[in-house]
Amino acid sequence: MNWTEAPTKEIYDPASYDPKRSIGGLLGRVKMEMSAALDAELARLDITAAQYVILTSLALGEADSASGLCKGISYDPGAMTRMLDRLERRGLVRRVAHPNDRRASNLELTAEGKEVYPTLRASAMKVVNGFLAGFSQDEARQLERFLQRMLENARFFLL
Repeated sequence: MNWTEAPTKEIYDPASYDPKRSIGGLLGRVKMEMSAALDAELARLDITAAQYVILTSLALGEADSASGLCKGISYDPGAMTRMLDRLERRGLVRRVAHPNDRRASNLELTAEGKEVYPTLRASAMKVVNGFLAGFSQDEARQLERFLQRMLENARFFLL
């Protein structure tokens, strides 16, 4: 079943829709606040939340190229190149020749990048746990399921 076949009544209508209090508005604000909190938490490591996302994507094998990272996190290619340059200068990421295309390169974490990743992950968990203060584990799992369902519904907008 897709979102157009859903048997439920629409959640919002012109009278009840407030962009700042809607799911989209709240999700956007939570994301901005989490990013700012993660920036503050990672400042001691001189790593930004945006850099954390890149390092995590590489650590988890979600992407191995600049274009793959751009697609995965909806980032501008020019900005991505500059950020990768900074991470490479810091010794956290390296570009390696693509095995089948001399014009391309793959990305991987360096030994130092792999070494710092657990600290980055712990910092991210600290921030997320702070945002979930007052939630039970069951409530957090329920929120995850709801958000996952929204992501599944999103694919129908791309058809």
